[in-house]
Amino acid sequence: MPAVSVDNILALPRISQIDKGMLKERQIKSLTNAPSGYEGEGFPVRRAFAGVTMAELDPFVHMDQMGEVEYAPGEAKGTPWHPHRGFETVTYIIDGTFIHQDSNGGGGTITNGDTQWMTAGAGILHIEAPPEHLVLAGGLFHGIQLWVNLPAANKFNPPAYQDIRAQEAALLSSYDGGALLRVIAGELAGHKGPGSTFTPITFVHASISPGARLELPWRNDFNSLMYVLAGRGGIGSQRRPTQTGQLTVFGNGDWISISADAKQDSNTVNLEVVLLGGRPIREKVVHYGPFVMNSEEEIVKAMEDYQAGRLGRVPAVQIPHRQVGDIELS
Repeated sequence: MPAVSVDNILALPRISQIDKGMLKERQIKSLTNAPSGYEGEGFPVRRAFAGVTMAELDPFVHMDQMGEVEYAPGEAKGTPWHPHRGFETVTYIIDGTFIHQDSNGGGGTITNGDTQWMTAGAGILHIEAPPEHLVLAGGLFHGIQLWVNLPAANKFNPPAYQDIRAQEAALLSSYDGGALLRVIAGELAGHKGPGSTFTPITFVHASISPGARLELPWRNDFNSLMYVLAGRGGIGSQRRPTQTGQLTVFGNGDWISISADAKQDSNTVNLEVVLLGGRPIREKVVHYGPFVMNSEEEIVKAMEDYQAGRLGRVPAVQIPHRQVGDIELS
């Protein structure tokens, strides 16, 4: 269950009902399954955007669902120090704890609904690792890492860091109280989230109660993506079936709708979805490993700069983290 919840959803601001006579519903363009894999030192992920073209994702580049996993003692893993250039990383922790540190002085602990928003810009090194207590005792871990592209004009901006606490997210209710929405960045129906972005986007985590239907206005100059974190439901007025690990790309229009099946799995309380939208940048994207640039030449330059130490240096004082193949902390 997501850490950010409310006792009385009806006390929250509500999204107005959609005027269906005046607005166009967005239809499904594609529905894809996220393959499973491993990241960093070996923690399990689902590759949410696999099989979807960059043009349909724009301005987003990559997204992993990290977990949901219940670690046994000694199992928790993170990432080693690694570089980035040309985009922003967004790490949203739904349950559990991660510690972030970067070469620009940013970082801290993110847990239970917190988000860290790192602008790599011209270049940065960072690490994400589980805290000592999670490594030693084990426990639940579940989160999202999203990569948001930067326009060419901003790719060499100085690195920056935003620490977004769980209580800062804008909490909203669907018009009938059947869904809880957490607006992390951008704007939804006039309600703004705390995340500040170079490219206009909307990033929302929605929990939809069994049998409920969520209808949301969506800016017609944004693309529209929905990823199912957990549960089963139906997409659009046709209620096309969807389930955990599936990504929907919507076509043009003014609003979207998602329904939760009346009966969910025994380990899933609600239908949990991430809703993403943004104004397309419409520039050439060359994505290679940890770099997202506009040309092959810029990728080569990024690799050269990293090898020469120009993307930052690992701080002398580092957070404790697990080494690959070693359950001891250093």
